[in-house]
Amino acid sequence: MREVNLVIDDVQIVVPEGTTVLKAALQNGIYIPHLCYHPDLKPAGVCRLCLVEADGRMLVSCHVAVAEGMTVRTNTPEVAKVRRVAAELLIADHDAACLSCGKNNSCKLQEIASFVGIDRDRLEGLKAPGRRPVDRAHPFIVRDHNKCVLCGICVRTCEEIQGACAIDYAYRGYATKISTFGDKPLLESVCESCGECVARCPVGALLPKNGAKPAYEVKTICGYCGCGCGIYLGVRGGIIVGVRGDSSSPVNQGNLCVKGRFGYQFINHADRLTTPLIKREGRFEEASWEEALDLVASKFWELQEKYGPEALGGLSSARATNESNYLFQKLLRSLGTNSIDHCARL
Repeated sequence: MREVNLVIDDVQIVVPEGTTVLKAALQNGIYIPHLCYHPDLKPAGVCRLCLVEADGRMLVSCHVAVAEGMTVRTNTPEVAKVRRVAAELLIADHDAACLSCGKNNSCKLQEIASFVGIDRDRLEGLKAPGRRPVDRAHPFIVRDHNKCVLCGICVRTCEEIQGACAIDYAYRGYATKISTFGDKPLLESVCESCGECVARCPVGALLPKNGAKPAYEVKTICGYCGCGCGIYLGVRGGIIVGVRGDSSSPVNQGNLCVKGRFGYQFINHADRLTTPLIKREGRFEEASWEEALDLVASKFWELQEKYGPEALGGLSSARATNESNYLFQKLLRSLGTNSIDHCARL
């Protein structure tokens, strides 16, 4: 692919032909405020925060491709004035309880407000009356219209990535909001609860229910089925508090289903077995893996010699990987039995 030379804020940059101005700047460490842009989605250009000046014209940088010899200025007085007005209009109606918001310190609007510089006195005259109810009926997602900035990332995610089209813009003027068909709660819509919109929401309008910020993350594989989706488990105090997709995984490329994203609570359950148990004198006692496997092997041989190989049977798991299930059935067949089944039939 042909490369293009351009200048952004006096920095000489070389990028592939077809790259947008915004992407070229971000890739080279030059910050341009943006809210409706997400690398997984097609550019929309609705927030008007990524405006730049190029060769005497004001352009929406997430939509415009670079050109040979282009000179771009990201923060001229004219650009800064228009950008500040756009930011003020977004922040005026926004819930200002940042410290109690689940997106605090990771909110795009917070980032933009800090960069642009917002005058609180000017905001008072822009506020719209009334407050919208918060939708907490969904088992996994909290939806707060008071924090929504109408960037449309959730709408485009639902359409372009998930293909569900469960939400879209509704109403007009101050009444405009992201809504389901018939303005029903998410739980009563065709929403598939995948959480892809939650993962991409730049503000606190969509948050995972009972979520908490992790102290650290562990890279692993989702155990709900044999697909092998890559995930990061968020851990805090030895307890899993959240899951996010691994964008570097060739299997799922960061996307997850409802089970993979929200079905992790069983891991923290008090009744979950974390070590093998062996029944001794009518009571289960903890044992090492070596003890447990030796016991299973001895019982296998005992039953095989007494009743023949067809007395043995195996029940595998639909949560195991295809490779693990292959090895399991190979083990059973090596013992002389074809009696193999899986839990997905139960």
